[in-house]
Amino acid sequence: MTFAFRPQQIAEVVLIVPEVHPDGRGHFFEVYKESAYDDLGVKFVQENQSFSHHGVLRGLHYQRNPKAQGKLVHVVNGKILDVAVDLRKGSPTLTQHVAVVLSDQNHHMLYIPPGFAHGFYVQSPSAVVVYLTTAEYVAELDAGILWSDPALGINWPSRTPIVSRKDSSLPLLEDADNNFVYLHKENA
Repeated sequence: MTFAFRPQQIAEVVLIVPEVHPDGRGHFFEVYKESAYDDLGVKFVQENQSFSHHGVLRGLHYQRNPKAQGKLVHVVNGKILDVAVDLRKGSPTLTQHVAVVLSDQNHHMLYIPPGFAHGFYVQSPSAVVVYLTTAEYVAELDAGILWSDPALGINWPSRTPIVSRKDSSLPLLEDADNNFVYLHKENA
């Protein structure tokens, strides 16, 4: 089994296209294989799953250092617009974002490294989203930024999504508690 790793407009964010094997029973594909992900230099330690209805927007979430999380996101059922926002101070792509459609039809996955906020909007009647993380969840380090922050320029499918009370009260990026710093490749 193989994966195609496709860096996005922010190169550290990678779209992953698995080799899918369909037959009369359905299909099979690998989501994660340690040896295939060695070049990304990631190891996953926790798996999370969410179920959401159409029009739900979750995010934009991140976990601060020293337990910042990288995420491998994929959709088991449904379709989402998945978004990653660069929060790394000093990054040439600071505040820029990557937005891709992930679905149970295209089987694409998105790797979002530490230093990025993550969110998604459900475009199908419902969606089951699974993501692996590179660090375990730590409540004291949980943080986020407001999904509608105009400084981010994200073109969400709806201006009036269904958002949790917590997510609707997140700060703008300029007021967010964020301790991410961009490391140049030669310094990483």
